[in-house]
Amino acid sequence: MRSFWSEPFLWIHLAGLAAVPICLEACCLFLAVGDPVSPGWVEMSLVAVVGIAPVLWMQWSRPFSIFSILAVAMKPEQLTDEQRCLLSQFKTSGNKFIAGAAAVFMLGLLWLLYQTAPLVASKAAFLPQWRLAGLLAATLAFLAGNLFLQVSLSVARVLFISEAAFWATPPYPLERICQEFTIPGLQVNQILPAEISQASAKMPAELESAKREPVSSD
Repeated sequence: MRSFWSEPFLWIHLAGLAAVPICLEACCLFLAVGDPVSPGWVEMSLVAVVGIAPVLWMQWSRPFSIFSILAVAMKPEQLTDEQRCLLSQFKTSGNKFIAGAAAVFMLGLLWLLYQTAPLVASKAAFLPQWRLAGLLAATLAFLAGNLFLQVSLSVARVLFISEAAFWATPPYPLERICQEFTIPGLQVNQILPAEISQASAKMPAELESAKREPVSSD
């Protein structure tokens, strides 16, 4: 177990991957609403651009700060050095590659969803059959799916970083966090219960101490 795996925010955002199928299913359902009012490639391009581009741009230029939940985020000055080391990992070229690959993957999935949508039209019959409203809802669902996927994959990449590589990473400069990361919602001093935060802070030190202890032989 790597010491930085004790950071609870990593696992909270990795769990967001479970929301991706739900968002994609909703997107497919809304794409089945009403009859097309424009060529298919126009509708799909609209959903793709609005659903993919903002999240991709965010991950490339101002990555999502994982030290947040819903509409609240940790103030940068409240982050520990270890947490700022984690932030540094989200500004690497590896994170940009993951973001680009995820965008291409989601574009392919959108094409499949658009082709599949007519097959589920009967399940969307209970919804108002307003095509433009359906496209708007599908776009929002697809945007949410992209956000959950991009953040979860960036966290998954960090989890596979070696212990040595992590500790060789300098903490991200405090004064640049607000300008170079996307920090959603209201900034607060603490989000998680104090017991959880303290336990995660102690874990790296305990693991490091355990590594240094000599192994006794009988």
